[in-house]
Amino acid sequence: MIDPVIFSFNIGSFTLALRWYGVLVMSGALAGTWLAAQEIKRRGEEEDYLWDAIVILLPVGILGARLWYVANATLGGNPYYMQNPGQILNIPQGGLHFYGGMLFGAAVLYWFARKHKLDLWLLLDSLAPAALVGQAVARPANYINQELYGQPTTLPWGISIDASHRLKEYSDMSLFPDTTRFHPAFAYEMVWNFLTAGIIIWYLRRHPEKDKPGAGFALWLILAGIGRVLLEAFRPDQPRIPGTDTSITRLVAAIMALAGLIMILVRYKVIKVPFAEKWREKYSIAPFREKPEEKKSKKTRRRPKRK
Repeated sequence: MIDPVIFSFNIGSFTLALRWYGVLVMSGALAGTWLAAQEIKRRGEEEDYLWDAIVILLPVGILGARLWYVANATLGGNPYYMQNPGQILNIPQGGLHFYGGMLFGAAVLYWFARKHKLDLWLLLDSLAPAALVGQAVARPANYINQELYGQPTTLPWGISIDASHRLKEYSDMSLFPDTTRFHPAFAYEMVWNFLTAGIIIWYLRRHPEKDKPGAGFALWLILAGIGRVLLEAFRPDQPRIPGTDTSITRLVAAIMALAGLIMILVRYKVIKVPFAEKWREKYSIAPFREKPEEKKSKKTRRRPKRK
């Protein structure tokens, strides 16, 4: 297996390590931001706004992803983080949940859009396929960490998992020897995300008349929600709602898909509701913003002498 640590060095009593997990998560964030910037520009807005927002969006999103992961584990009956509160923010340990990043990121995006008079729908629609791509690019980190795998399988693409990384139900080596292979759940999600991101981009670019404010975001809700509902069948590690065999994540994903379906039906007036009658049919573009170099050139520009 690949060593999760690329390299490490000591500074006094502290050890600093560069891990594949961090590198791939950051690579996913950059890939997603680049794609979102192209979508924002295609819709007529300045892409610089997004690069400004990502400085705040990324750290807050990672914090939210970690807190959701901790809350998900705790609500599912795992007492580890309550017994070891110092580990709650130990992000290098691994353990991020996309939904937490989405929730905290959406709050930051709303604040940023209000501050700069940006169309929130334009931002959300542009980020929809980008979020799927960013998540997919980061998924190989789960393979390196030997996590996000499913039940034993005899399929040719099954992966091996070391005894030290196995779930409790698969830790008995007499029942599940070294030759046992497991479903690569992270790879299933990676493939689904790349596929659905391509579908969203292809559909809205091929049919620009259907690219109404909120359409891309609604498609993301539907496809990301359906994908996660299906994927949960290969995630025995996910905490269940007490007394049921349904994971908390699967419930949230189902709500996402249903909300997206209702939203897109309202958006295209298949369903008519009073509060949506005044929804805009086109995106609004923010007032012109002078770039720093333009301001500087104005200050240094000499006025012509009067004759």
